[in-house]
Amino acid sequence: MPFLGVLLPAIVILILAVVVGLQVKPRPFAPYRPASGPVAEIPLPGGLPAPVERFFRTVYGDRIPVIRTVAITGRGRMRPFGIWLPARYVWIHNAGTDYRHYFEATLFGIPLLRVNEGYVGGESFFESPMATLHDDPNTNQGANVALWAEAGLFPAVWITDPRVHWTAVDGDTALLTVPYEDEEETFVVRFDTETGLVTTMEVMRYREAGEGQPKVLWITRNESGPSVPGLPISAVGSATWLDQGKPWAVFTLESIVTNVDVSQVIEARGTW
Repeated sequence: MPFLGVLLPAIVILILAVVVGLQVKPRPFAPYRPASGPVAEIPLPGGLPAPVERFFRTVYGDRIPVIRTVAITGRGRMRPFGIWLPARYVWIHNAGTDYRHYFEATLFGIPLLRVNEGYVGGESFFESPMATLHDDPNTNQGANVALWAEAGLFPAVWITDPRVHWTAVDGDTALLTVPYEDEEETFVVRFDTETGLVTTMEVMRYREAGEGQPKVLWITRNESGPSVPGLPISAVGSATWLDQGKPWAVFTLESIVTNVDVSQVIEARGTW
């Protein structure tokens, strides 16, 4: 009994400390330097489906920037073990080609879990305390899907990349077809009737590595919140597997620079 009298309060204190620690946001990563480089522009092309043309006119007007590289920093929440963890992240893109992600999930703002993942030269990699994968076919497909979904934060690439094309569905929906190896992947993109902005993107994606795994519908959603600097697009997005019914991650972009040299960092590993 005396032992329980000490143990139970200690457990309660520990649980309360963890709960408090999970409310502490990590410090943001410093914005990527240097600042954005020169940006060329092209005219908005004709022949786009009506909701797609409306979207690009709302976001950019009649001139579309040509974005080659992107560096994004931000914070959010992830639940890799079923419990929401505060997180901070860096996303580096060669637009439409390669990317690198670095995540830190934290407790009391201290890194608890570090993840390096990416898609470089057509091969994916995933490095974390839970697992290490390289060039797994399922993970490659999932990484390519993520590459194009994240372009929703710099959607000019959906117009300027000649490998991408749009197909009309109805007044608020269109299909976005993107390259993948020697084939293509297709997203269902839904637009808000009032604002004209993208609300959700849906695509079939592998969730698990290895043979025999099924694809699962993966849904990204633009959530309410602050906007991407300089654009009317929401800086807050969530990702949900259909069979789970609720997001596994919510990310808020805090800084973005474009057309800068990312060659040294996109293939790097280790902590940021």
